[in-house]
Amino acid sequence: MELDFILAKEKKKTTGKEKLLYDLIIIGGGPAGMTAAVYAARKRIATLLISKDLGGQVLRTSGVENYMGYKYITGEELMSKFKEQITHFPLDQEIGQEVESIKKKGNIFHILTRRNRHFKARSVIISSGKRYRSLGVQGEKKLIGRGISYCSVCDGPFFEGKDVAIMGGGNSGFQTALDLTKITSKIYLLDIVSNWRADPVLVEKVKSNNKVKLFPRHKINKIQGDNKVDSITIESLDSGQRKKLSVQGVFIEIGLIPNSEFVESLINLNQAKEIIIDCHNRTNIPGVFAAGDVTNVPEKQIIIAAGEGAKATLSAYQYLLKSV
Repeated sequence: MELDFILAKEKKKTTGKEKLLYDLIIIGGGPAGMTAAVYAARKRIATLLISKDLGGQVLRTSGVENYMGYKYITGEELMSKFKEQITHFPLDQEIGQEVESIKKKGNIFHILTRRNRHFKARSVIISSGKRYRSLGVQGEKKLIGRGISYCSVCDGPFFEGKDVAIMGGGNSGFQTALDLTKITSKIYLLDIVSNWRADPVLVEKVKSNNKVKLFPRHKINKIQGDNKVDSITIESLDSGQRKKLSVQGVFIEIGLIPNSEFVESLINLNQAKEIIIDCHNRTNIPGVFAAGDVTNVPEKQIIIAAGEGAKATLSAYQYLLKSV
């Protein structure tokens, strides 16, 4: 039978999102969350989208060449397209909110935000993504925003003509190096392993650029500067030898941490703190689904996150059909 959701009737009797019982709450507004929201709206599921922002990590991606339909598009432009699409549907939103916890009471999920907002739903999709990992070295906290950056797309133009260091030899580190060769004077690229983990095409492009000096098997021990970065101390993991490099910027590209702390007491996570899901995006708790980079899906790509968001909503729809 067609799913007859009751939220529309409730809206006539009450005002305020916190008084409503939603059929679905989506947590996170990146590619997975926004795609999930579009699919929910098309299925006429009464939905609330809660997110710190709309776009997530993609907003900090310089160029996208592997999202179907676009030969090239910036991350910000692509997410603008996503935002434009969700505005065409009746969808409640709470943007600027971060979820503190989710609790299940009976068959209802209670979502509490850090601003003490309380929302209720019959089902939940978690698409909260990941955040930047910090180095944890002396001087890092003090100089964030004063020469230390976790986003070359956001901050790269501030370092025109300057010398910078990049910590991280994966795709993010090498892409950052490639982007910064157009702006900076000199680049030091470091990683703790000897074999670079980036795609070979990126490695070759960076290696062929005389602006970049590579430091495999090295780490940053300390970041120096009073009011802004002026140097770093690096250490060879083979010899233990330390060296001071004069730089005005440090870009930290050592991976991301899943934004899953608020559900670790509710659902199963793997060792990397990613949410464990099956092929239907179901977690171990009936009614809770997850999608995108916060999950244990092996490849973290925009197009995969979007597809996973669609799957999660379709699975939530089937769950609601059986439970309402």
